[in-house]
Amino acid sequence: MRQIKNKITKAEIAQMPKVQFSGRIFVIYTEDDAEKAVEYLKTQHIVGVDTETRPSFRKGVSHKVALLQIATTDTCFLFRLNRIGMPVSLQDFLISDVLKIGLSLKDDFMVLRRRRDVHAEEGNWIELQDYVKRFGIEDRSLQKIYANLFEQKISKAQRLSNWEAETLTESQINYAATDAWACVEIYNCLSEMEQTGNYEASDLSTVFFRQSFIGVGNKFKRQSAINLLFSPTKMIF
Repeated sequence: MRQIKNKITKAEIAQMPKVQFSGRIFVIYTEDDAEKAVEYLKTQHIVGVDTETRPSFRKGVSHKVALLQIATTDTCFLFRLNRIGMPVSLQDFLISDVLKIGLSLKDDFMVLRRRRDVHAEEGNWIELQDYVKRFGIEDRSLQKIYANLFEQKISKAQRLSNWEAETLTESQINYAATDAWACVEIYNCLSEMEQTGNYEASDLSTVFFRQSFIGVGNKFKRQSAINLLFSPTKMIF
């Protein structure tokens, strides 16, 4: 039976092993590749979503969102919005019926709207900060929620790095993919707990039950070219 806590401390997290997304990651630099990625994502039941923006260390200076991450359990696409803008195919996906999981979504919706007047909130979304309340979890950060459920630590070392760099570093790529993937993992875990009741929590408040999708998938080796998705000999859907 899974044990969950109302809150988890930074000291507890510091003792946990690090976790990192181990699936395939595709960095999207063109509108054509964005359209191919969206076609694949439209076949999925559940995806995790996150964004990254170049930090500003000067008062009065801000930047537009630079990266949009969308992940399944085994594949993640990193859309470099500072290079390609917001293609129509991507805008349409954000308001589609595909279930999208995120955390602090109001912030993501706001920065996406500033990049292009797209109302992503009109899509099919679940806010993890709200969902965890059903289980008595009071923490609201992705790192703490993931650590509570899986006893593993997500590194936040790259959070304040330059997301508009000409080329993203390997550390940035892994960080960005991990955050989006972790949203899916958290949702799937909570959804299973909700359906089975196989967990114990302290100070548990009223729990609401509902039907949810549970994604299951094997891990794939990373690929460097998006065209592998669509190769006749390497189709993955």
